[in-house]
Amino acid sequence: MLKIGVLGAGHLGKIHMKLINEIDVLELVGFYDPNDSNAQKAEEKLQVKRFTDLEELIHSCDAIDIVTSTISHFECARMVLKNTKHVFIEKPMTSTLEEAFQLVELIKEANVKAQIGHVERFNPAFLAVKDYAFDPMFIETHRLAQFNPRGTDVSVIHDLMIHDIDIILKLVNTNVKNIHASGVPIISDSPDIANARIEFDNGCVANVTASRLSVKNMRKTRIFQRDSYVSIDFLEKKTEIFKLYNEQPSDINTFELDLGENKQKKYIHFDTPEIIPVNSIKMELESFANSIYQNKETEVTAMDGLKAMEVAYGVLDKIQRLNII
Repeated sequence: MLKIGVLGAGHLGKIHMKLINEIDVLELVGFYDPNDSNAQKAEEKLQVKRFTDLEELIHSCDAIDIVTSTISHFECARMVLKNTKHVFIEKPMTSTLEEAFQLVELIKEANVKAQIGHVERFNPAFLAVKDYAFDPMFIETHRLAQFNPRGTDVSVIHDLMIHDIDIILKLVNTNVKNIHASGVPIISDSPDIANARIEFDNGCVANVTASRLSVKNMRKTRIFQRDSYVSIDFLEKKTEIFKLYNEQPSDINTFELDLGENKQKKYIHFDTPEIIPVNSIKMELESFANSIYQNKETEVTAMDGLKAMEVAYGVLDKIQRLNII
């Protein structure tokens, strides 16, 4: 079994520990958290050993799962990599872009497996269309959340929008050409509401909105391309595909589209792919373990995490420049 330790026993850290105990190929050695209150609750609730020496925990494990506050990600990961251990790091991977670049280099030098916790890659609604032939020209996302003090140590861009940035980069798979953005801080020192227009070299445009001060929760992505429209509801775990045909397919879920006199009729096929329920966090941890056992690239690499960070900081920079002016 792969011996793994967890750094951080807060809300998400406890969830990770609980799920690790349910994964057959993983053995939870223990956790480290300097916060006595967090540690005591984790010990009592999960019956997991607490390590008071971080180096001792790292030396006792094959891999480390970092679920600490974002500001400590880099230093924690640096210690793990110094000891040549595999590492899973919650998103965002670091608190600064400079740290992200450094971390990618440290991972290469250590020659270990590293995965970034962009959990929406494992959302059942996204998995249902993971192998769909995407060639998007316009993407629109809304990620709205009711206020929660957790996560306010970073901007809404790094807390929420970065999920959609990662998915968009996965779908478009070409270079970012330009970024336009606006946003405002309302209850924290960094933007709590933000909107970005991300333009790509291939002509695709993504309009991305995130808020952590909404009256209701929403996590929707709409993808438009020449022959189809795909709607992914990450919150409700629903996916819809509307595909355009020149000739009528033999399917009951097809309706005719009349484009007017002397114009060829089009046909739209409506499909709702099967959604297979999974625990996304458990699945991403299983994926991390499998990449180690099978010696293959992780599902969400450190370079993926870096690219998402670059775009996120591009959005934040545009907002800060706008606010200064």
